[in-house]
Amino acid sequence: MNQETVTAPGEPTVGTAHFRTTFPTTARGAHTARHAAERWLATVAADDDMATASLLIAELTANAALHGRVQGRNARLVLTLTSATLRIEVTDARGERLPAPPQDAEASDDGESGRGLLLVTSLADAWGCEPYPPGGKTVWAECARGARCPLRGERLPAPPRS
Repeated sequence: MNQETVTAPGEPTVGTAHFRTTFPTTARGAHTARHAAERWLATVAADDDMATASLLIAELTANAALHGRVQGRNARLVLTLTSATLRIEVTDARGERLPAPPQDAEASDDGESGRGLLLVTSLADAWGCEPYPPGGKTVWAECARGARCPLRGERLPAPPRS
């Protein structure tokens, strides 16, 4: 795995800090990228709880591994941390497969998948998808730090019991 950071570990985040890594589009590759990103966030945002950021990173990297896989091509994870925002970007080689959150009717209550982008929608302040020429796409999510800080791990309400 290839990693690059702009902010040195232990230095306070002043201005903008970046983390970049590429990963194979496999479950293991997504897992390894997520843990590398969590370690980096722990060094540059040490005072914050990273639960929500970890969930967003996990979902976007897992989606790239599952839906963006092209034999012999890696995906890329980029984090940009400012004093106001965390931006998570995952780029894969499958530009023809654009993400769309399922409508409530599409996500069955007993299904094992299909809720990932609903989670992203509920946790991120904004998210979207952009083309990445020549044939890929970048799916991104942004969270404001501060009052609704993504790194403080807000809890989701418990699902209703049936």
